[in-house]
Amino acid sequence: MAKVPEESCSIARSLGVLGERWTFLILREAFLGVTRFAEFRDRLGIAPDVLSYRLSTLVDCGVMAREPYREPGARPRAAYRLTPAGRELQVVLSALQQWGDDHLPWPGGPSMLRRIRGTDCPVHVGFVDDQGREVRAADVAIIPSGGGSPGRPGSPGSPGSPGEG
Repeated sequence: MAKVPEESCSIARSLGVLGERWTFLILREAFLGVTRFAEFRDRLGIAPDVLSYRLSTLVDCGVMAREPYREPGARPRAAYRLTPAGRELQVVLSALQQWGDDHLPWPGGPSMLRRIRGTDCPVHVGFVDDQGREVRAADVAIIPSGGGSPGRPGSPGSPGSPGEG
């Protein structure tokens, strides 16, 4: 079973599950409808042992579910399907794609487009407030909550921070 880092930082915990190149490529393929081990292996060119480990981690951490299937005359095998938690990662993958399209553009243009289903209207990933309005990234403050480990000296909210007296 995969070991999720026991850290207060949710980014560190998430990276303990997702922070490997193959994981994101497996997820990309899953969003494109791939469910079978051989399909993942063939489409990605990934070594079977690496694929097996990454799929097991995703299953153990609730990102994918393993479902048995059997082709007529063949032995039982497993299909891998995104769970609700896994489907939520579509925003993360789309944000990575959007960043790559903007900052590391491919000469031939993007490999995938983000559109509203049933239309040709483009969409982008962004911040949305609780009223459903988009908020510019420059207007979003990231504020330590104090819910985790104490901050480093000089970080907001830690002893010795500028402005504390």
